[in-house]
Amino acid sequence: MEAIKEYTAKDFKSDQEVRWCAGCGDIAVLNAVQRAMARLNIKKEDFAVISGIGCSSRFPYYMNTYGFHTIHGRAGAIASGVKTANPALSVWQITGDGDALAIGGNHFIHEIRRNIDLNIVLLNNEIYGLTKGQYSPTSKYGTKTKTSPFGTVENPFKPGQLVIGSNGRFFARSIDTNVKMCEDIFVEAANFKGTSMVEVLQNCVIFNDGAHDTINDKEHREDRQILVKHGEKLIFGKNRDKGLVLDGLKLKVITIGENGYTLDHVITHDAKEEDPTLHLALSNMAYPNFPVAFGVIRAVEDITYEQAVVNQIEAVKAQSKIKTMNDLLFSGSTWEVV
Repeated sequence: MEAIKEYTAKDFKSDQEVRWCAGCGDIAVLNAVQRAMARLNIKKEDFAVISGIGCSSRFPYYMNTYGFHTIHGRAGAIASGVKTANPALSVWQITGDGDALAIGGNHFIHEIRRNIDLNIVLLNNEIYGLTKGQYSPTSKYGTKTKTSPFGTVENPFKPGQLVIGSNGRFFARSIDTNVKMCEDIFVEAANFKGTSMVEVLQNCVIFNDGAHDTINDKEHREDRQILVKHGEKLIFGKNRDKGLVLDGLKLKVITIGENGYTLDHVITHDAKEEDPTLHLALSNMAYPNFPVAFGVIRAVEDITYEQAVVNQIEAVKAQSKIKTMNDLLFSGSTWEVV
């Protein structure tokens, strides 16, 4: 077996100047992806980075890998074709909340449904940044933007809800300010066999600065975020004394040691549970009633689309009487022209 070079993040950096705005969260995500790729024991020429249109979609230029900057909303279609045509590639689709969930929404839900073995990184800044500040499919209700000067009256999409509702097998969430968490989640996503979708809460410093500050300021984030890990108790808080329990069919936040609640009452996270009920509840949690969940929320393996295609081809070949070109040409109804 051919030995694979030991890479560093620098090996995945291209010679192109990064032209995102200073302080843009995309820069942190770029660094996390490059660090994650260096850990995967995959040859550099076996990576392909595919993007659509938007600020996030400049990603392929900054990666020293194969890449394709495609058209608006169609990154999923191109990435699906690349992976199906060459299953040996590690395919990464970089997209944004507008690119994936507006014009690309139909492609998005169907690539999730098909379970193609590729990695989707959705950078969610809740705004259209490249086109200068219009509200997006994930903008919060009431957000004032250039296209909603009195506040948007549309309810936003929740990416996790879309993934799980599309029978998605892997959903995770991270945030741009925590590069190490992003890196670790990207490694898990890449090692998962099937479609992995990682939502990264990302800050647009120009058109939606501070969109995630409520849950991410240093003083409060330990009480407003929960990092979920498979096999571990769902606890959080500065003093690690808060937890999630089931109250009937709903999640409930409790304080351990109060009202009769002990650590034993707190739910143990099972990312591999086939039933998505708790995964959906975790992905939907929002401040102020709940902490926002980060980490791998769902990871349920199943046969991938491209493997199913290979299996089907092999099964048809094994049963077919046509083994050569002559077999094909002389099959069915044939005539001799004299």
